[in-house]
Amino acid sequence: MINKTLGMLAIASLVLTTSCKKENASDKIDDASVELATKNNEASGKLPVIKFNEEEHNFGTINEGDKAETVFTVTNEGEADLIIVNAQGSCGCTVPEWPKEPIKPGASVPLKVTFDSTGKPGQQQKTVTLTTNTAKGTETVTIKAEVTPKAK
Repeated sequence: MINKTLGMLAIASLVLTTSCKKENASDKIDDASVELATKNNEASGKLPVIKFNEEEHNFGTINEGDKAETVFTVTNEGEADLIIVNAQGSCGCTVPEWPKEPIKPGASVPLKVTFDSTGKPGQQQKTVTLTTNTAKGTETVTIKAEVTPKAK
């Protein structure tokens, strides 16, 4: 009961400290606050569970210089808010755009990934790693493409 109360107090203080300012609430999410939320969720037995519509997307054959985009659907199948703290591509050519606000249980949101094939001829496989408050702490999606080189 104490852990649940502490968790609610932590969430309430986060809401109160961010609601009075014009800053983006996601600016207040850091590893320490996610760790605290995760510990409180574990103590209550309620955790977020992330599910993707697909964990791997293949763009097929694209031309060097093309910017290919896909959208993964992220669903929270757990019993607590899902927080994506960060999303990082395995290469500077892979840029994710992720939701900055907590994802409520049962809700789905888009995770847009853009791959810039400039200077990347041949078979390509890149990943996007999400830092989350799930039990694992990180989740990964993969993109693939066969990039046709530019004529020289």
